[in-house]
Amino acid sequence: MGQVSNALRNFAGGFSHWCPGCEEMHAIHVDRPNHSGARWTFDGNVDRPTFSPSVNISSPGHTFPDGVKVEAMRCHYFLRGGAIEFLSDCTHALAGQTVSLPPLPEGLREHP
Repeated sequence: MGQVSNALRNFAGGFSHWCPGCEEMHAIHVDRPNHSGARWTFDGNVDRPTFSPSVNISSPGHTFPDGVKVEAMRCHYFLRGGAIEFLSDCTHALAGQTVSLPPLPEGLREHP
C-alpha cells in the first residue's frame, strides 16, 4: 500500500481514505470487487477524487461473551470532487453533512 496524495492511499484493488465521521480508514475497491462483490469507478484524480456509486459501510451491533456491547454502525456517503457527502442514514455525528476529504492522519502518512 502506498500514499498517492495527501488524502489517499492505494492498495491492490483500490484506494483508501480517512473517514472523519468514523475516525478510521475506509477502502474503496476499483480494480477488483470487495468481499461482497461491490466495485466502484474512479475518475483518476488523486487530489480531488470522485468514486461512484455511493459507499455504504455497515456492521450489525453485537454483544461479546464478556458482556461488552458494540452498537450497530453505518457510514453511507458519496465521495465527489474531493468532498465527502455523508447521507442522513449515517449513525455518526456527520450524518447529512458535506466535508472536504481530510488529509491522512500523521501516523498513516508516508514520509520520504
